[in-house]
Amino acid sequence: MTTLVQTRAALAAALAEGAAAGRSRAVVMTMGALHAGHLSLVRLASEHADEVVATVFVNPLQFGPGEDLDSYPRDLDGDVALLTAAGADLVFAPEVAEMYDGEPVVTVSAGSIGTILEGASRPGHLDGVLTVVLKLLHLTSPNVAVFGEKDAQQLMAVRQMVADLDVPVQIVGAPIVRDEDGLALSSRNAYLSAAERAAALALPAAIAAGTATAGRGGTARGVVDAARDRLSASSGLLVDYVALVDPRDATDVPADHRGPALLAIAARAGATRLIDNAMVDIAPEEER
Repeated sequence: MTTLVQTRAALAAALAEGAAAGRSRAVVMTMGALHAGHLSLVRLASEHADEVVATVFVNPLQFGPGEDLDSYPRDLDGDVALLTAAGADLVFAPEVAEMYDGEPVVTVSAGSIGTILEGASRPGHLDGVLTVVLKLLHLTSPNVAVFGEKDAQQLMAVRQMVADLDVPVQIVGAPIVRDEDGLALSSRNAYLSAAERAAALALPAAIAAGTATAGRGGTARGVVDAARDRLSASSGLLVDYVALVDPRDATDVPADHRGPALLAIAARAGATRLIDNAMVDIAPEEER
């Protein structure tokens, strides 16, 4: 049976039993408004540990001015029911005051990765993400933490933080889960009107176009151009970026790049900002 706790003290008490029994622990961090993608993280976490802790917390530090902090969908009862069905043992769902006793003075800096792509479009976003991730890692003390690969830059930043700060946890990435029409699952998809959702399908189509270009022996520039052209063909989107980057640090790969790279895109459908990505493999010149 899944236990819901909402304070640090209750969390510590709930975790003590498993720790005393020597059970390994995995954590899955969410902002709620759960969908099948989140639940896949819970199921993957259960393959890596004896017990799974899921956190539900809408973190104000990762929202910028004018973003959807106040309107972000919240349904704790529904989230707990879904997490129970997915096999989570414990749900930690604190209020903001429980996590932050006023404005935090010391926070985590994402460094250079926090200034590009998502960091350029949403200044301070990754700093806020890393701050809450580090706090939740300390509070839950897991052996394993599972993060979705849809937020690829976030996953890179978390891995870098864990390595740089010697946090004793294994970070596991989970594959993107897509709806039947190909759109990557996201809590913010609920904001989309029917017309906006139709326009948003250009994102997975752009990923497919870039991937196909790489598969046909295209260059790094050709991959980006193919994805950008597909996005540009949709009049209902405002493109933020299309980039082919190093999967370790999100820096742009050179035009003559060969080997694996991450194709990352972001665009707005109406007021809703969406992201998507996929790994592609740029073949050596002699294999084209």
